[in-house]
Amino acid sequence: MTRTPMAAVWKDLGGDPALLSRISTVTRAGALESALPVRELARACVGACALAAAELGARRAGLARVPGVTVDDGAVATAFVSERHLRIDGRAPVGFAPLSRFWRTADGWVRTHANYPHHRARLLDALGAAAGAGAEDVAALLAERSAREVEETVYGAGGLAVALRAPEEWAAHEQRLALARRPLIERTGAAGPSGTCPRALPPLPDGGPLLPAAGVRVLDLTRVIAGPVATRTLALLGADVLRVDGPRLPEDPDAHADTGFGKRSTVLDLTADRPAFEELLASADVVVTGYRPGSLDRFGLSPEALAERVPGLVVAQVSAWGTYGPWGGRRGFDSLVQVATGIAATEGSPERPGALPAQALDHGTGYLLAAAVLRALTERTGSGRGQLVRLALARTAMWLTDGITRRGAVGSVPDPSAGDPYDAAGEPSDAAGEPYDRPDAWLVERAGPPGLIGYALPPVSFTGGPADWSRPPGRWGTDPARWA
Repeated sequence: MTRTPMAAVWKDLGGDPALLSRISTVTRAGALESALPVRELARACVGACALAAAELGARRAGLARVPGVTVDDGAVATAFVSERHLRIDGRAPVGFAPLSRFWRTADGWVRTHANYPHHRARLLDALGAAAGAGAEDVAALLAERSAREVEETVYGAGGLAVALRAPEEWAAHEQRLALARRPLIERTGAAGPSGTCPRALPPLPDGGPLLPAAGVRVLDLTRVIAGPVATRTLALLGADVLRVDGPRLPEDPDAHADTGFGKRSTVLDLTADRPAFEELLASADVVVTGYRPGSLDRFGLSPEALAERVPGLVVAQVSAWGTYGPWGGRRGFDSLVQVATGIAATEGSPERPGALPAQALDHGTGYLLAAAVLRALTERTGSGRGQLVRLALARTAMWLTDGITRRGAVGSVPDPSAGDPYDAAGEPSDAAGEPYDRPDAWLVERAGPPGLIGYALPPVSFTGGPADWSRPPGRWGTDPARWA
């Protein structure tokens, strides 16, 4: 029997297959149309996250039954491009910088990412270009070089460039082979000094929306879509989310506005302000990290070190390429992962590479990360033990290009052994192909510190749950370094 993507994800999360019957889907023709099954990926990621939230809420509220979950393709499609729908006093945010794009090389194509000033400077330095070089200058330099040479040279200089690969080229790549040996969602038990959590979450009060993560303290050490989407979702569900950034890395205020709903934001130097950080860490329930693998290790903040130091802590890590294999320590972004993994070739034409209709690797992985945290918290209510979870954009890409198309499996084709309850789980639908014409039904406005903010509503929906964030985004780095 066919296993749906939703059921496959829920199994990878360790969820009870009987709960899949609580999910209903509103299908809408035209949502996230693509050569690859992006809509199915998005639906599964959001649905699994909503079900994990409903399950935790039911556990903490003492409900006899897990609330019903609704996954609406329209809400999901709108949220998966939330950065495009953002408006501040009517102004649309700037997307990719001029040097973040596809370029022709002597033997193919390469894509660069230079949205941040330090990445732009490293790109130009690697190419031997002047600091003020523009797109025409860079195009001329790249046209003389091979795509793979550019990839290695720019990465060697600390910049970001990836050569376009066909799906068959990526299939033979060592990094892809390393990814294939790992699950979509890595979940391992964490053993702290005592092994159990000293901060048991209290039962949820009656009245008001059901907030499954109320009282959960989340240290948000993430940047750029995937991690911030995960923590934005935890904030929706009632968590006290404090984003912590270093004082020297720049942040795009528009990106912060898009993913800052429900959170607070502070700036700490992990050397000079270490006592303040340690005080926050000591009473945290969850730490979410999204920096390049290894970059926090020099501060003694690797995921393993964090899990060992704080009893019952849930540590969630997201990376571009994974924490293993030859590319395990590389920087990366959704757009670059699409290029390396064959997605850009599949979505493009013989004349030019293409892209997915959304930064679906970022958004999808973000909702999966939030789902994994919620499931870890549910399991902690019974065991008192923490958990270490890991996801990677490139592993999500592999699921999109391979796993979903092969019977919805996560990674590889599921074992068709008789009696697997996940294989029996269908994907119910309440509406038959309603059109996704306009996103207006899932767009709202509210006033906040940045101005009048137009934004996409959250797609995570379950009976009795919140319909919107409790607070608009504030200004980056302006909140005190303490829990609410």
